[in-house]
Amino acid sequence: MTDPRDPRLILTPGADHDHDHADDDFTHLGLAADTQMLGCSVLDRRRLLGLGALGVGTLLGAVALAGPTALAGRPPLPPGGPGGPAGPAGQGDADTVSSADGQCRTLPSETQGPYPADGSSASGQTLNLLEQSGIVRRDLTRSLKTGHAVVGVPLTLNLQLVNVKSNCAPLAGHVFYLWSCTPAGEYSLYSRSIVGEDYLRGAQVTDAQGRVTFQTVFPGCYAGRWPHLHFEVYPNLAAAVKGNVDHNAALVSQIALPETVCRAVYADPRYSGSLRNFGAITLATDNVFRDGVAAQTPRITGSAAAGYTANLTVGLQP
Repeated sequence: MTDPRDPRLILTPGADHDHDHADDDFTHLGLAADTQMLGCSVLDRRRLLGLGALGVGTLLGAVALAGPTALAGRPPLPPGGPGGPAGPAGQGDADTVSSADGQCRTLPSETQGPYPADGSSASGQTLNLLEQSGIVRRDLTRSLKTGHAVVGVPLTLNLQLVNVKSNCAPLAGHVFYLWSCTPAGEYSLYSRSIVGEDYLRGAQVTDAQGRVTFQTVFPGCYAGRWPHLHFEVYPNLAAAVKGNVDHNAALVSQIALPETVCRAVYADPRYSGSLRNFGAITLATDNVFRDGVAAQTPRITGSAAAGYTANLTVGLQP
């Protein structure tokens, strides 16, 4: 029987909440199709759209050739989330490796935590947002499902992926998947009050310089954790579409946010509770960051009033 949830059955143009693409794009068909479409010229996109279902079939056929896992079903998942393995064992600064020229280094791997929505089993769910339509996006502040927006101090995050083995040469064609909590310390798709939202999550493919940029909001501080953002890096599009099943991500890590910036942000009334929680945690007592965060702390400029820009180089040994 045909599965009605199969993303390959979404064949009609969409009119609502397409926030990151031109009006001539059709409804997103997941990470693979989104990326394939972005590689087309505007004229080619219009031609495919004009062909309707046939055009979409052509696009998905091209995607299928890109890798056997694209838009395919997932195998049974291992246990994970709270009480079970939830990603690679955490590392610290001592585990990082520097390039021969000393200009970059690897980032420590960390747990993905209980709210990844990356296909692995966590918090009693096996959601894989990387299969969902519209996941390739720069602006993470709106929900793809509802169009609702999350409000907070703006944060522009610039990430560059480099090869530590090759003196920091950029790594193109890799996929970053980023997620974080709201100013209230809640995670979309998991926290009860926003289980129907999917904002503050998104993926992008690195360009020729290994770069991606995300527009998000500064995350809140919830009890027991230092303020942070989560991310995964996948070696290619086919691996990313599958999600982090069987731990196939090239890197799972977290970004630690600087103390002075956190204190400035948490004075904002939209971050009710964050200042209190932040006062009860230190990097030394955080169960993820207590082994060092030098490689995981971005350079940040800006202000709480105008928003911040964070820059981080992410080193891999592919």
